[in-house]
Amino acid sequence: MGSTVRNVATIAGKELRGYFNSPIAWMLMGFFALIFGYMYNVYLEYFVRQSMQTEFGGGQATNVNTDMIRPLLAQASVVVLFLLPMVTMRTYSEEKRSGTIELLLTSPITDLEITLGKFLGAMAMYLGFMAVVFVYILALFGLGSPEWKPILSGFAGLLFLGASFISVGLFISSTTKNQVVAGAATFAVLLLLWIINWSSSNATGIWADVLNYLSVTSHFDDFGKGVIDTTHVIYYLSFIAFGLFLTLKSVDTERWRG
Repeated sequence: MGSTVRNVATIAGKELRGYFNSPIAWMLMGFFALIFGYMYNVYLEYFVRQSMQTEFGGGQATNVNTDMIRPLLAQASVVVLFLLPMVTMRTYSEEKRSGTIELLLTSPITDLEITLGKFLGAMAMYLGFMAVVFVYILALFGLGSPEWKPILSGFAGLLFLGASFISVGLFISSTTKNQVVAGAATFAVLLLLWIINWSSSNATGIWADVLNYLSVTSHFDDFGKGVIDTTHVIYYLSFIAFGLFLTLKSVDTERWRG
């Protein structure tokens, strides 16, 4: 057990160093901070205007959680949809392109340890994105008294969402040598899962329920409202496990092929 943890940690550390030893990590972090900062400023200005109207007797009462933080976290999930494919596209594709995948697969490390290590390395990168969000949200406590429980549940939703995206990205990256193809295919699959429930309005009966259940966004919404439903947690955990299972099978095929 101890050697497994060490191997996973070693692979995760190698992945994380690989991100930050290249410009991609700094570019993605900077781009995320820029876009999220812009959205934060827009929502903050809107909230301040609404609060002033309420104070002077016009407009409805405002709430920082429902009027600012919830939509802000929803917008953060949209940015994550675009950026995470660029995080995961190199995980296996770069190893295949450079030929280091053969060294990795012939080393005394199991496929599970490799997959978990790469998954945790990508998650550590994603936590850097979440740290940006956390700093901005934390600043709101200096301006008012937001409720912290909905904020924590919203962050939990973003973590589940990001982990699900990463599991898909790992699998797709493990099937190709081309990083661009891996990134584009990952984005296409994630976008499909994002909008799949849009067609549920044209479906009836069990098909409408299936389309809504498969949508990653329909399970994320409640987290932003401060609701942690076990149905949503099970969905995301199952999604992550299935993505990692497919990655394992893909890596196992690569091992036998090699």
